[in-house]
Amino acid sequence: MKVLLKHFTSSGTSFKTAKIEKLKKSNIPCHIAIIMDGSGRWAEKRNLPRIFGHKRGAEILREIVIASKDAGVKFLTVFSFSTENWNRPKDEVDGLMILFAEVLNRELPGLMKNDVKLNLLGRSEGIPKNVLEIFRNAENETAGNSSLVFNVAFNYGSRQEIFEAAVKFCKKIHPSSSNIENAGIDSFPENLYTGNMPDPDLLIRTSGEYRLSNFLLWQLAYTELYFTRTLWPDFSVRHFFRAIESYQKRTRRFGRI
Repeated sequence: MKVLLKHFTSSGTSFKTAKIEKLKKSNIPCHIAIIMDGSGRWAEKRNLPRIFGHKRGAEILREIVIASKDAGVKFLTVFSFSTENWNRPKDEVDGLMILFAEVLNRELPGLMKNDVKLNLLGRSEGIPKNVLEIFRNAENETAGNSSLVFNVAFNYGSRQEIFEAAVKFCKKIHPSSSNIENAGIDSFPENLYTGNMPDPDLLIRTSGEYRLSNFLLWQLAYTELYFTRTLWPDFSVRHFFRAIESYQKRTRRFGRI
């Protein structure tokens, strides 16, 4: 497949084009998950405050969202802020909250223009009220969009997600334990934050780390994994397409021969 891709530049006001090359149209991952790692280290390498790396990372994410939509990806889930990230230095957390609010407000018109639906995955408890309100407003405004479902895992931890899903599942099946056994494993995932969305086909993690970091532990059971040493603020559309090319060269067996 060879088409022209338009995406915003870092200014957010002009466009540039890039070619989607060597991608097999018939084998585009339906759902891609990304652990966007390395923004703080990117800034530290340049003797900059860590928040500068996160700001640059937000610009990269904008490009990847639109690249996903134009390539034919239907679901994109990114790990934005974990339940453990609250333990980082207060000034960094406060800066991240301000940045999240600014980015959500700034990017909403772009999400609408590109027909992207935004979902918040994670616990609403603990998120600053103003940030949560901006998230919910963006969810409501984009609810009718359908070209790409863009999930932002924010205040997210997979063990917490699975625990909450188990509680919901048991409440539905109550009071008989035999009903739980009869319900079967296939009825469990609808209780997760991702609901009835398909599991990710491809997981991308940047920065050279090789772990899942409590991200989508249930959903990633048979996901293809792609690791790159590139720090997230240096990750580009070209890197993104390279990951998809790698995915397309693999044979997925799901435990079968």
